[in-house]
Amino acid sequence: MPYDYLIETYETERLKTLSVWSQFRDEDLDVRPHPIDRRGRSVLEHMVHQCVSEDLWFSRILEIDVGAPPLPEVEERVPFLERYAVDSGRRLSALRVRDQTWWAGTVEFFDVTRSRAWVMVRRIAHTAHHRGQQTCLLRVLGRELHSTYGPTADTGGLMQNRAPTVYAYRDLDALLEDAAEGRARARLPGSAGRPVSERPDR
Repeated sequence: MPYDYLIETYETERLKTLSVWSQFRDEDLDVRPHPIDRRGRSVLEHMVHQCVSEDLWFSRILEIDVGAPPLPEVEERVPFLERYAVDSGRRLSALRVRDQTWWAGTVEFFDVTRSRAWVMVRRIAHTAHHRGQQTCLLRVLGRELHSTYGPTADTGGLMQNRAPTVYAYRDLDALLEDAAEGRARARLPGSAGRPVSERPDR
C-alpha cells in the first residue's frame, strides 16, 4: 500500500514524543523557556496541547475517534505518558486498516480541502515542531539528551564523526515501566571531547 510509510512514520513519531516526555521530571511541568513570559508553553502545556490537538485532528478531520478523553484525570507526567501511549496506539491500529482510497480521499482542513495523506504529513510535522521546543526546554534545564532522530551532544556528537544514536528506552513497554518506577534510561557516552557542532568556535 503506497501510504504505508505514513503509518510507519506515525508509529515511530509517537514513540519519539513519549521518549522526550519521559526525559522530564515531575518537578519540570511548570517550567517555561522564560520564567515570566507566558507566551512560551510550559512542559505541562506542551503535553496538554499534544494530546488535545492530536485528538481534534484525528477525530474531526481524519474521522478516527479513539473514544476516550484526550487528557488524563490527573495531569502529571506518568499519567500523560500512559494516556498518550494508549490513545496514539489506538490511532495507529485504526490507520493500519485504512485502504488506499481512504488515504487519497479529501477532507476539510481548516479553510482548505486536502487529502488525508496530506493532513497526516502535516500532523507529523506539527508534532515534530513542538517536540523540538520540548528538547530545547530540556537543554534550558541543563539536562542530557538521548537521541530523537540521530546523535546528540550527549550520545557522541556529530554524525560525520560516527557518533552513535542512543534511544532512551529499548521499546514502549520499557519506557512506560521505567518512567513509572523512576529507573534509569539508557546510558549516554558523551562526546569524549569531540566537536558537537559544525561551528564549535563560534
